[in-house]
Amino acid sequence: MANDDLELFLQEMADVKPLKADVLSDINGEHAPTMAQLARRKAAELEPEYDANYLSMEYVDLVAPDEVLAYKKDGVQEGVYKNLRLGKYQVDATLMLLGKNLTDARRSLFEFVADCHQRGIRTLLIHHGMGRDSKPHPAILKSYCFKWLQQIPEVLACHSAQKIHGSSAATYVLLQKNAEQKRENRERHQKR
Repeated sequence: MANDDLELFLQEMADVKPLKADVLSDINGEHAPTMAQLARRKAAELEPEYDANYLSMEYVDLVAPDEVLAYKKDGVQEGVYKNLRLGKYQVDATLMLLGKNLTDARRSLFEFVADCHQRGIRTLLIHHGMGRDSKPHPAILKSYCFKWLQQIPEVLACHSAQKIHGSSAATYVLLQKNAEQKRENRERHQKR
């Protein structure tokens, strides 16, 4: 039966003549990019680069300029939080955000906390100001700082500073231990 199919095919194709190509296309040669390709390249170049900064610039609950900020993650001991709140821990690093716009403050805070955590610095002081005269709302930078600190996983707790460190114009921040500090702590408290 396969032989019959082949004979039938050859019979049908007997009067067919192959097409001759007038112009051979150069498939290996260089091609100029099309307008669409150029437009896509330009759009790709203009796209913002990936931003690892996850701190939100969305809606924020506004706080009053003289409001005391207080935040503590679950699991933080009351004694540790009380010492932070009372300013009993030595401040190891300070960040001044006064006079910065929200975009710069967001970037500075994100980079500062990441750098401090990497270097094993655990107690920070953030100067954000009270923002009594800030526009369009009072204490806008203070409100965003408080929101951002709660979004950073390394932040265990934060509280408005004592008067000596700036009162409600500044905030104490307690960071968790970095991987190296956790390892050292495990070794120190390991049963022998």
